[in-house]
Amino acid sequence: MEKYNIVIIGGGPAGLAAASAAYDEGERSILILERDKELGGILNQCIHNGFGLHTFKEELTGPEYAKRFSDQVAEKKIEYRLNTMVMDISPDRMVTAMNRTDGLFTVQAGAVILAMGCRERSRGALNIPGYRPAGIYSAGTAQRLVNIEGYMPGREVVILGSGDIGLIMARRMTLEGAKVKVVAELMPYSGGLKRNIVQCLDDYGIPLKLSHTVVDIQGKDRVTGVTIAEVDSSNKPVPGTEEFYSCDTLLLSVGLLPENELSKTAGVALSRITNGPTVNEQLETSVDGIFACGNVLHVHDLVDYVSEEAAMAGRNAARFVREGRISDRSRELPIHVEGGPRYTVPCTIDPARIPEQLTVRFRVGSVMKNRYVSVYLDGERVLRRRRQIMAPGEMEELVFKKSMFEAHPDLQNITIRVEEA
Repeated sequence: MEKYNIVIIGGGPAGLAAASAAYDEGERSILILERDKELGGILNQCIHNGFGLHTFKEELTGPEYAKRFSDQVAEKKIEYRLNTMVMDISPDRMVTAMNRTDGLFTVQAGAVILAMGCRERSRGALNIPGYRPAGIYSAGTAQRLVNIEGYMPGREVVILGSGDIGLIMARRMTLEGAKVKVVAELMPYSGGLKRNIVQCLDDYGIPLKLSHTVVDIQGKDRVTGVTIAEVDSSNKPVPGTEEFYSCDTLLLSVGLLPENELSKTAGVALSRITNGPTVNEQLETSVDGIFACGNVLHVHDLVDYVSEEAAMAGRNAARFVREGRISDRSRELPIHVEGGPRYTVPCTIDPARIPEQLTVRFRVGSVMKNRYVSVYLDGERVLRRRRQIMAPGEMEELVFKKSMFEAHPDLQNITIRVEEA
C-alpha cells in the first residue's frame, strides 16, 4: 500500500489547479490520478478561445489554458498517473485504483480532493419518442469527434438544448460546413452565456426557439428528421405547434451532471439541487479530509472560477494534512436562500474560520431583472448589491468579508435574499 499526503482524483483544470496550490502551500507528497491519456480534462477538446481572461488576463483556447497548469505541475515535479481509473474511495481516505502498469493498487491519503468534473445527460434521461437510429450524439461527444478525432458527425444538424456546449457546437459545425437548422430549448430562457448566444447563434443566423423540445425522431438506420413542438408552462408539448426539420444529426446539450459515484462510496453527503457534495467554507465535504472543487462540486460557467475554487481546495487540503482536523461541524451555520437563488457554494460557514474574504457562488432559478441581492446576518442587512439581470445560465457571486462576521459574535442565521429593486 502506498501513502501520499494528498491524492487528487482528476487531472482536469480543477485537479491541476488544486495540485499547484497545495504545492505552493508547502505540500510535496501529492499524487494526481487521471483516467484519460493526458492531463487537461475536457479543455483539450475546447479549441475555441475565451478562457483565461480572469486568471491570466489574456484570451486563451482551452488547450492553451490547460497547458499553463500542466506546465506548473511539471515544473513542480508533482507526481501524476495517467490511464488510471479510481474504483473506490473509503471514508478513511483509502483510494483504490487500477491501471495497466500497476494493476490494482491502493493509496492511503492524508487528504483527498475530488476533481472528477461532470458528464452530459444522455438521451435516455429525456424520454424522447421515436426510433434509436445512428446520428444522435451528445454535444460533447460531437465536439471530441470534430476537434480531436477529425470526424464530422453529420451535415444537417438540429440541436436540442442551449447549454454552452450546444451553442459552441452550433458554431463549430457551421464552420466545418454543416447546416445547423435550429437550436431548440425546453426552457423559456437559454442555459448558456449571453456572449455565446450572440457569437455562436446570432452571428451565423442560427435560430433559437425557446420553450420548444423534440417530440419525435424519424429514421431507422440513420436520423432522417426530427419534429419539435412548443411546450406550455408545464413543459408539455402544445398540440398543433409541431414543426418538422429534415436532418441527419441530432446533438443533445441538455445539461451536465457532476460525476459523484465515487463521492457516494466515500459517504459524502450530496446536494439535491446541484447533485454535487455539500461543502463548508473550506470546501471540505461532510467527510473529514475529503475536499471537492470544480464541476464535480457544481457546474461552472467559466473555467477561471474552477481554477480559483480548486486553488482554495488545494490550500485547505494542505492545511488539513499539516494541522489535522480543521473543521468543527457543530459551529457550522447553513446559508439560507430566499427569493430566487437555488443553492450556494459553500452551503455552510463557520464564522470563526472564515478567511479575510470568502467568495460565495450561486445560481438563480429563473431570469430575474432589476433586483437587489442582499446578505442578512441575524436579520441585519450587511451587504447589498444591485443586479440588472440574473439568469440560470450565469453564475452569481458575493464576497463575504471577515469583518462582517466579527460584528456578530453570537451569529445564528445567515441569509442571502433576492429583493425587488
